[in-house]
Amino acid sequence: MQAFDEAIAALKPIEGGYTNDPADSGGPTNYGITEATARAFGYDGDMRAMPRDVAVWIYRKRYWDALSLDPLALLAPDVAKELFDAAVNCGPDTAGKWLQRSLNVLNQGGTTYPDMTVDGRIGPMTVAAFRAYYVARDGEGVKVLLRALNSLRGAFYIGLAESQPKDERFVYGWLLNRVS
Repeated sequence: MQAFDEAIAALKPIEGGYTNDPADSGGPTNYGITEATARAFGYDGDMRAMPRDVAVWIYRKRYWDALSLDPLALLAPDVAKELFDAAVNCGPDTAGKWLQRSLNVLNQGGTTYPDMTVDGRIGPMTVAAFRAYYVARDGEGVKVLLRALNSLRGAFYIGLAESQPKDERFVYGWLLNRVS
């Protein structure tokens, strides 16, 4: 739970409160939760008035729990927090795929653990691969995995702006605040 609380605290200065930027594909957003996501999780009030505890509950269910981040946070809280932030900004399936792709290319040709299907769902096989990676690579492995995740994320933002020029105005902030 501590890693989740830290992840939420890190989001607050980035996601802030209510926005409705016409250039943002997400539409009306509060605490980084889009109106579509809020509605899907049962919130039917005005987005400007959405309580923070509702947003935190949605963050927990839609992003943290959907990616099964608790077992990862026990070993490497920084990896769990990175995946959570990526899920909030880019979608849970995308963040999950980045983890699976990274683990697949870091498994030493399948000798540390087998390749897994890249489907974005962090289930028992992905968690087992992560544990095997963590044990095999020890402390240095977390740094390398974080670099791999950030590399994929940066490339995603650049690709997004290349394919949707309206998003060019957001790239600088995404790279500044979301890629380290």
